[in-house]
Amino acid sequence: MNKRFIAVLIFAFVVASVASLMLYRLLLNRPQSAKGPLSTVQIVLATRDVEAGAVLKEDDVKLADWPGAMPTGAASKMQDVVGRGVTTPIFAKEPVIESRLAPKGAGGGLAAMIPSGMRAVAIRVNEVVGVAGFVTPGMRVDVLISGNKPGGDGNMGTVTRTLLQNLEVLSAGTDFKKDAEGKPVQVQVVNLLVTPEQAEQLSLANSQTTIQLVLRNPLDHEVAKTNGTALALLFGGKGKPVIPETVDDSVAKARPRRAAVPRPAVQLIAAPPKDPPFVMEIISGNKKAETKFGPGEGK
Repeated sequence: MNKRFIAVLIFAFVVASVASLMLYRLLLNRPQSAKGPLSTVQIVLATRDVEAGAVLKEDDVKLADWPGAMPTGAASKMQDVVGRGVTTPIFAKEPVIESRLAPKGAGGGLAAMIPSGMRAVAIRVNEVVGVAGFVTPGMRVDVLISGNKPGGDGNMGTVTRTLLQNLEVLSAGTDFKKDAEGKPVQVQVVNLLVTPEQAEQLSLANSQTTIQLVLRNPLDHEVAKTNGTALALLFGGKGKPVIPETVDDSVAKARPRRAAVPRPAVQLIAAPPKDPPFVMEIISGNKKAETKFGPGEGK
């Protein structure tokens, strides 16, 4: 082998070794940037999964260090959350947020899940009304009513129309937990989340008409405009769509005509005027007397 080539290899190896050693010493002696300690705060965390409607106990929560700033609405004291109802599920090692808890003193269960200003109305259902058992908590439904409209056209038969739309099912039977798998459960009562005005409508409809629940997509919040239908229209009968305003107007216009017929005849009849009676005074000494005669007397 060429001695010159070997000498070049040895020289290159020495230079590379010296350069590596110098770079290593340079990096070793490089001043490290000062890193401050990571700030932490103590907040209340859930020790296990807590379902909606449950009441938080001391075993369900704990104080733990949380890196960084405190999350919005998080609690820093155990006494602020213990004994309060849970409105939405809380998962293990998750901060307990104020918006997921019922107000203090509200307790747990179904009542704690009702938002302020809303009501829960119980509707008795069967397998058909309850959409074959698939109405579970968290679903969205429309309410159909069927019956005979007071003052309506009796020839149209039973009338069906959509009373309320896009109502949330708060509970199905005694179960107020949202079922992620959507398993069908046969229940007798369904609680719907409504406003006070809708509660009045549902209460009257539940006692005076037949109610049918219609399942809808929870992401579909569009309110459909419908006129309803009648039994006569299903069999090809002639008639206009069932519009309550039109029926009420026709009835209101017909009533004054029947009541106004006899009134002009009564007002035109007048009694003939009577002639005043004839009065004669008789004076006898200090006594005075009057005698009255009717019309035509004494002639």
